[in-house]
Formats: sequence, structure tokens, C-alpha cells
Amino acid sequence: MAFKRGSFILIDYVARVKETGEVFDTTLEEEARKHEIYRADVFYEPMLVVLGEGWVVKGLEEALMEMNVGEKKTVEVPPEKGFGRRDPSKIRLVPLRMFRGETGLRPGARVEYRGMTATVRSISAGRVQLDFNPPLAGKTLVYEVEVKEEITDPLGKIKALLHRRLPSIPVDKFSLSLESGVLTVKMPGETYMLDGIQFIKRGFAGDVLRFLPEVSKIVFVEEYARRVEAKPEEAKTAEKPEEKPASEEPS
Repeated sequence: MAFKRGSFILIDYVARVKETGEVFDTTLEEEARKHEIYRADVFYEPMLVVLGEGWVVKGLEEALMEMNVGEKKTVEVPPEKGFGRRDPSKIRLVPLRMFRGETGLRPGARVEYRGMTATVRSISAGRVQLDFNPPLAGKTLVYEVEVKEEITDPLGKIKALLHRRLPSIPVDKFSLSLESGVLTVKMPGETYMLDGIQFIKRGFAGDVLRFLPEVSKIVFVEEYARRVEAKPEEAKTAEKPEEKPASEEPS
């Protein structure tokens, strides 16, 4: 049975550039290490996709809509359904002095310029050629994809959305309850001072209110309690004086 728009599914995949066979992305740690693209800051696990939301490239999403749980498929994605065609107007020459003090400036490097990310194509005659196209623009992509699971129950969807926003904290450390349209999220202590936690909570709340019509309100709870001091040990019972053995009477 094919999925529909709005379905929550978990997928594993290995993505390659068709022309070169280069693996550029995967959800599998073994494959990442094998192809030397492993990153310590990436969580290698099945990826959550809400179909119809553009969380993966269009060509892959269209193929997923026709798949079933447990199915594996090799999907070829042309540029127009991947990262688009290369646009020559997005290639610019910039004076080299604009990157004074920049370390690692070389062809192929990714740099920031005026708030945009670009790829350095060449450096010559005091100029840097920058390409503002996505690195995979103009490439035909091949995805080896497997649908691992479909999530259908509301609480399961909430947990998946929470994990997507905060993968570093196990979801079972959160206490979740949904009653009369109100979702209560009791936060674990390790999230209280987490960098960007307010943005994470806002993003998660927006996701839940968008995808789950049964939720009308979200309450985040942080608990602080007075620390109970340990009671001092009871004074030890005084030791009884050692009884001397009775002396023998003279005969």
C-alpha cells in the first residue's frame, strides 16, 4: 500500500553521484566510514521524512510515495528533481583581497561571502571565482533507499519530531502526555541550559501544531526542587564496658 502526503516514515539510504559513483550522504555509519565521509557530529540512524514537505529531494520523495514498509529500491534522480540545473549567472569573480586572512582558501573549499555560501572554483591573477550553485547542482543522483517504518500513532509522531529537533537527548528522558488537546512535555534536567534550547522548543512546537491537528496547545515543564540534605548519622551507641571474667575463689 503506497503512502500519502503527510505520512511519517523512517528511511535508510546511501546517496551517490551517478557520473562518478561518489557517495555524498548516508544514514548508515558503516557506509559513511567505508566511503570516508564519516562525521562525528552526525547521528547515523533512520531519517524521519514527512512526505510532501520537501525534507528530501523531489525525485526521491516521489519514489517514496509509491513504496511500502520494508521495501528497498534504487532511485535515479535527474538534476531538475534533485538540486537543480547549474545556473551560470551564479558564478562570480571576487577580488582576492576580500578573503585576506582566510585560511584554507583553495579550489573546492566552501566559503562564506556576504552572507552566502559558495564553492571556490579557481584562484588566479588576484581574483577568486566563486560558484554559488549548490555543490550537487547539475548532477544526476542515485539513492539506494529502504523504508524502515511508518509511524501512525500521535504519540509516536510527537516522539519522532522531538528526536529530529533534539537528537542528542534520548527521547525516553522526556515525559510526554496528551490530554484534551494539550501536549505536556516535561523536560529532563540536561536540557535546561542547552545552547539554543528556546529555538529548539519553538521549532518542535511549530512542527507538532502543523502536523498533528489533535494538538491545540503545548506546555513545556521544567521542575526545580529543594535539595534535601542528608541527615547526620545517629550517634553510635556507647560500647558496653568489657566484662571481666569472674575470678576463681581460693580453694
